[in-house]
This record gives sequence, structure tokens and C-alpha cells, in this order.
Amino acid sequence: MTRLNLTLAALLLLAALLALATGPDGVSPTLFADWLGGHDPAATIILADIRLPRVLSAAVVGASLGLCGAALQGLTRNPLAEPGILGVSAAATLGATLTLYFGLAALFPWALALGAIAGAALATLLLASAAVRTQGMASLILVGVGLSSLAGALMALILNFAPNPFSLSDLVNWTLGSVANRSLADLAMTAPLILVGALFLFAQRANLSLLTLGETAAAAHGLDARRTRIAIVAGTGIATGAAVALAGAVGFVGIVAPHLVRPWTGHDPGRTLAPSAWLGALLLVLADLVVRILPTDNELRLGVVAALAGAPMFTLIVLRRGRGGAHD
Repeated sequence: MTRLNLTLAALLLLAALLALATGPDGVSPTLFADWLGGHDPAATIILADIRLPRVLSAAVVGASLGLCGAALQGLTRNPLAEPGILGVSAAATLGATLTLYFGLAALFPWALALGAIAGAALATLLLASAAVRTQGMASLILVGVGLSSLAGALMALILNFAPNPFSLSDLVNWTLGSVANRSLADLAMTAPLILVGALFLFAQRANLSLLTLGETAAAAHGLDARRTRIAIVAGTGIATGAAVALAGAVGFVGIVAPHLVRPWTGHDPGRTLAPSAWLGALLLVLADLVVRILPTDNELRLGVVAALAGAPMFTLIVLRRGRGGAHD
């Protein structure tokens, strides 16, 4: 486990350095020397003001989604669970698009991020309330699916009544996900919330391992299933909402990352949390690097690349479960 975490952390560091050194003209290793030596003011702007916030944003969002996916899959014992399935991502995206539709984002720079967090918080409160009243994981997932469908329908309604093509373009771009033009100030507002959500989830690591025995057996070992469920739902809501506030809607990382590390963690949900976070960060940093270097007229959105890479993996998981040949 420690070796796996160290390996993933080292790979993430290498990917981040590569992303920082890579630009439209290729890899520029001397850029770091120019920045540290203070010889070239342009190097400071490129690295400190443009690329560093973007790379850090991708890493933080990827880690958040990977961690939340691992926690939800452990809680529900369902390998298809991820932040989007409980409707938190959709609610956060709805909150962000509402601020765009009503022009609040143009009047108040923080309105968009606050709208996303408010949407996630509302969804989290509804899910926490449902977690207290429901006894089974299937019921909680169905509540999440209902919330996600409702948020999707409301977003479609907003897009349908977009006042002009420019507003429609802004709304669509936000729903596609991106870390372009993010600043350290954006990170300073959202990263602490992601940390709070992560602390909630890591605090339940031992309980997630106990749940592999089944809720009845886990309760016999002292597990408070209801408290565990509420803590994981709350942690997921806070972390996912803040991640959406930072990058918009980015899917599939929460499904793919836990599945890729699970064979090296003995299929133990508690031990899967940290490697999933590292791998989620690594995947999204690499995905954003691909976005930047692809020779397209218009830059692809991060959410699009993540979906193109993650959808085949999702399909493979479904097919393997259909044949009954996969571990949960």
C-alpha cells in the first residue's frame, strides 16, 4: 500500500512537471531555470500565473473525484457508484449554470463558484436526510438517480431558454468541464472545502473495510451503519461540490480510478481511498495535458476528454459484471 501510494505520488509529480514544461511549442525544460533565476518575466507569467494554477486545479479535482468514487463504491458495494450517481455533481452544475443564466456571475466574480457549492450543499442535505430514513443502499442510490435526473432536466430547461447565443455558449461550456483560466484565488476558495470533505471520508476508512462483511456482520463488530452512511454522503457532497465549482462537470474519474487500483489493495474499500485519490489526480493532469497539446482549432474541454477515455472503461465494467466475472 505504501509503495503503491509512493509510486502514484511520484508519477503525479512527474506528470505535473511535464504539464508545467509543456506548451504550444512543445516541452521547454529551461522554463524552470528562467523562472527561478528571474531572468525572463514571461516565464513567471507562464508558469506561476497560467500553468501552475491549471495543473494544481486538475490534480485537486481529480483527487477529489477519485476519492469520492472509492468511498461511494465502498459504501454501496456497487462498482458503478460515483459522485454523479447521487446527483451531487448535477446539482452543483445546476447551481453554477443558474448564476450564469441570471447574470450573477458577471456582476459578482465568486457567484459561479458559490452557486455550484450551494447546489451541492442542497443535494447533500437532501441525501443526508434520505440516508437517515432509508435502510438500504439501493434506496439511497435511487434517490440520487432521481436528484440527478431532476437537475439534468432543469439544466436542459435553462439551456432551452438561454436569452442569447453568447449566454448559451457560456452555459454549455460550463457543463463540459475545464480547468483553463483558473487562478490560485479560485483554488484558495475551493481547496479547503475539498480538504474538509476528504477528512470526512478518510475518517470512515476503517468502517468502509468493515462493510465488506455486510451491514449485519459489520454492526456486530460495532459499526454504526447510519452514522457511517451520513458521514460519507456529507463528505462526498462537500468535496464534489467544491470540485465542480472549480472545474465544472467532469465525469468517469470517480468510476475509473478505484477500479484501476483495487487489484493492488486487496479489494479493501478502506485501503482503496488514498490510491484512488492519487490516481484520480494523475489521470486528470494527463487528460488536461492532452487537451492542451491536441492540434485543434478550439480547445477540447476536459470533461469531454475524460468522458471519451472513461466511457469505454465504464462499459467494460458493466459487461464484466453482467458475466459475473468481476470483483465488487
